[in-house]
Amino acid sequence: MSITANWDKAQQAVRKFTDGWGADQPGGAVIGFDANGIRFAEVGGVESLSTMAPFGADTVVRYASVTKHAFCAMVLSHPEAISLDDKLGQHLPELQEPIASVTVARALDMSGGLPDTRECLSLLGLSVCTETKAGPLMEFLARQTRLNYEAGTEVSYSNTGYRLVETALERKGLFFRDFIRDAGTKAGATLDAPDVWNDPVSGLVPGYWHDGEKWQLSAAGLHISASGSMTGSATSLANWLRLLLSGNAPFAGTLARLAAPRTLKDGAESGYGLGICRTVLDGHEFTGHGGSHPGYKTYFLLDQANQTGFVIVSNREDTNGSKIAQAAMAALFGLALPVPSSALKDGLYVTETGPFWIEVKGSSVNWLDADTAAYEDEDGYTSSFSATSPMRLKMDGTAIVGQIGYPARRLHPAVDTGVPASLSGRWFSDEGATFEIDGETLVMGVGPVRHRMPMTALGNGRFLFTLKDGPWTKRVCLHLLSESRLELVLSRARMIEYNRA
Repeated sequence: MSITANWDKAQQAVRKFTDGWGADQPGGAVIGFDANGIRFAEVGGVESLSTMAPFGADTVVRYASVTKHAFCAMVLSHPEAISLDDKLGQHLPELQEPIASVTVARALDMSGGLPDTRECLSLLGLSVCTETKAGPLMEFLARQTRLNYEAGTEVSYSNTGYRLVETALERKGLFFRDFIRDAGTKAGATLDAPDVWNDPVSGLVPGYWHDGEKWQLSAAGLHISASGSMTGSATSLANWLRLLLSGNAPFAGTLARLAAPRTLKDGAESGYGLGICRTVLDGHEFTGHGGSHPGYKTYFLLDQANQTGFVIVSNREDTNGSKIAQAAMAALFGLALPVPSSALKDGLYVTETGPFWIEVKGSSVNWLDADTAAYEDEDGYTSSFSATSPMRLKMDGTAIVGQIGYPARRLHPAVDTGVPASLSGRWFSDEGATFEIDGETLVMGVGPVRHRMPMTALGNGRFLFTLKDGPWTKRVCLHLLSESRLELVLSRARMIEYNRA
């Protein structure tokens, strides 16, 4: 694509968002850039509610999952140490099957079925603030004997593959923090990658989330890993991406390899590459990725042909970076944005068997607690147009049919048949976690963090309950596997089992 870029219109589109970040609120920065440098920087809000210092283009935040493409660049730069075709078990012999046989490529391109570590911990009752370290987390993963789905049959977001591949490289003396600091220097950027939330980082500002009444400081206890450990400013991220777009040494050809389409076992092409994914606007392809930590949101979107791009960084939980980036890119090139669709009938739907459910509300579809915007598509379909949450659905009578994550799905309206008395009692996992069911209520936690969560029946042994954890609200599916065995299911972790006492 080679079209005249209108930077004034792009800047105006961005300003509509940044103007909403008030001078007494957390804020962010949006930068537009091309091969010649930064074209504009729009900022709003403050970098700290303690100092009330204004947010700037050089304010340092957590990039979260925007880290992924940079880590994959490191993987590609060390073919002597690791290959995309290697099985994880070749480098991490403690892993059990079927995880051990997942390839490095599938671990990184979201088709490996690897359960997400953080969501596994949520299903064991551990808060987002609970501190965990790399060693014990690796031991936990080495005890797992289930995938979310057979590797290569689906695309579903998970951070665990990045944790495992990073561990494999560290055992060979290769550390992501060293790589990204050096890469940043080459790009004229200041980049870092702390291991844990409490590691000091020069200039790092706090993140915030709104509890409905006031802003709260964010926190997280999970050892972060190269799935989301990078920190830096909007300016630094733009400079790093400009180096990748330029195709110059030492990353010549790297961006093309990262963004190259991947395929599933059946030959279907996935829009998720290696830490970077495809976005289609008005028939034109772009590449980018988002990031989300408690209190931080980031996003970037690139046009490789014209070496242009946008980065969004913020220290507030409610920022929709994808929406800002797409609006900016559409304004830059005069493209039409996708049209929200409400063609699917509102309600809860479930597959005939298994823990799979969706809830439709207007132009939003929630799949196993992963909320996705829905847009008009051809032939009466509604699509997410998302590489991280691929979805293409339409009504078929009272049912919804189509694809979610690429596999074919057929979902029927859920029927609330009530919670049977036979479910009541105490349930235990092999990891030591426990909860009890008391009538139609699931009780998890101890003492002052003991939560009582009402259950809603979906029919055929499926029940939903809502777990609130700081800035996060998770809707968990309890799926009864037998009279004395069940699993708790979220979109990124579908294999945590409990047995009756």
